[in-house]
Amino acid sequence: MLILHDYWRSTAAWRVRLALGLKGLQATHVPVNLLAGDQRGAEHRALNPQGLVPVLIDGPLVLSQSLAIIEYLEERHPDPPLLPADPAARALVRSAALVIAADVHPLGNLRVQRWLKEEMGQDEAAVTRWLHQWMGDGLAALEAFATRHGGACLFGDAVTLADLCLLPQLFNARRFGLPLDGWPRLQAVESGLAERPWVMAARPEQQSDSVLI
Repeated sequence: MLILHDYWRSTAAWRVRLALGLKGLQATHVPVNLLAGDQRGAEHRALNPQGLVPVLIDGPLVLSQSLAIIEYLEERHPDPPLLPADPAARALVRSAALVIAADVHPLGNLRVQRWLKEEMGQDEAAVTRWLHQWMGDGLAALEAFATRHGGACLFGDAVTLADLCLLPQLFNARRFGLPLDGWPRLQAVESGLAERPWVMAARPEQQSDSVLI
């Protein structure tokens, strides 16, 4: 039995929900209310000393970090694949995924926003400028990637790890008012995947804790 500790609006947790859905895997969801600070409590810190979501539990295994979780699921449940068979193609997909997971997301998550406001004295407008800067840089890079390597998806025509990172990030960009007009290929990928059942089921508003606004 898989257990996923997550938060409805966490883009990192959302990636894992997408992977689970695509692979047809069931998981028991344990909500962690980030706004209430549940992630900093002793119970959650015992699972993940970083105090972050998601955390996946599979028997005795406790895993954090969304990409590590997804690659674990990929190795345990390889169909349908999230990484191409060719080593060069796999590296390209990972590079696109890391644009979001390593370069964009860490600069804009909740703890960074709080630090900017509470420790650095920045107002809401300044924090939004910060978010737009780093999200914009990352999405521009992915638009160029899609132009070179994409088809119906970010890499070719099959869903990969890169698409699982892209979809939540576009949601986040809209949430913070970043115009997406300059990235038509990314929007086309999103539109092509949006109504697939596993994509719809992973959306924030479909989660049991979405009332915790």
